[in-house]
Amino acid sequence: MTSTPLRDHLEHPQAPAETDFLKPVHLEPAPPPSDDFAIPEEEDILAEAAAPQRKGRAVVKEIVETVVFVLLVFFIVHGLVQNFNIVGASMAPTMHDDQYILVNKAVYTHFDLNAPLRLLPGRGALPSKVVYPFQSPQRGDVVVFLAPDSADDEPDKDYIKRVIAVAGETVAVRNGKVYVNDVLLDETSYLSETVPTTCDGFQSVCNTTVPPGHIFVMGDNRPNSSDSRRWGPLPLENVVGKAWASYWPKADWGMIKAPVYARQ
Repeated sequence: MTSTPLRDHLEHPQAPAETDFLKPVHLEPAPPPSDDFAIPEEEDILAEAAAPQRKGRAVVKEIVETVVFVLLVFFIVHGLVQNFNIVGASMAPTMHDDQYILVNKAVYTHFDLNAPLRLLPGRGALPSKVVYPFQSPQRGDVVVFLAPDSADDEPDKDYIKRVIAVAGETVAVRNGKVYVNDVLLDETSYLSETVPTTCDGFQSVCNTTVPPGHIFVMGDNRPNSSDSRRWGPLPLENVVGKAWASYWPKADWGMIKAPVYARQ
C-alpha cells in the first residue's frame, strides 16, 4: 500500500463564474472613530499641563489668606482683650496672687469732642467734653491701670484696684468705713466687716472730692494695698481696662461682676 503524495490533495480554486464579474459592488460607510481614540487638541494638552500649576497656586493663596486672617483676628482681639497675671494680695479675698484674668480694654473707650476744636485759633481754652460710647468707669468696677508717678513704691507698673468713687463724688473715711457723698458705702459683698479702712496719715488725700477726669480706687485688702488713699485720685488716662473674667486657676473660672450699690 503506497501513501498518497500530499500534492495530490491540493485543490485548485475554482474559477469564478462569468456572471460574478457583473454583480454590483456595495460599499458600506465606515463607522465614526471612537472618542477613546480621539487625538487630543493642542489646547487640551496645554490645559492639562497647566491644571497642577493652577491647583498649586490656589493652595498657596488659601494658606496665605488663612494666615493673614488669623493674624488679623489676633491683633484685633489683643487690642480689645488682654490677659494679666495678678501678683500680690492687694485685692484679696476677691482675687489672689498668681490668678490669671482677662481685661476688657475697649469698654472704657472715650473721645474728647472738643479736642479738634482746641486746635483752632482762639479756642485753645475749651474745656474737655468726653464721651464714652460704651460705658465710663463705675463705682464697684475692678480696673487695671498704670500706676501714677506719685505711687512711689512701684510707679509705671500695672495695678488692679476697685473703683470707689468717680468724678464729682466726695470720698471720706470715718471710723474704719468709707463714705461717698456722706453716705456709708456698702462693701459687704467683697470686704470683710472685720477689716477696717484706714488712711494711715494721709487724711488730706483720703478725704477729697474726685476731680474731673479722675477716679478714686482702693484695693479690697485695705491694710495691704497702695492706692488712692496714698497717692490721690487716679487719672482716667492711666486706666488700661476693666477686669472682665478669670480663667486660671480652674476654681476661679468665671466672670468678674461688680457689686450693685444702692442709689445715692
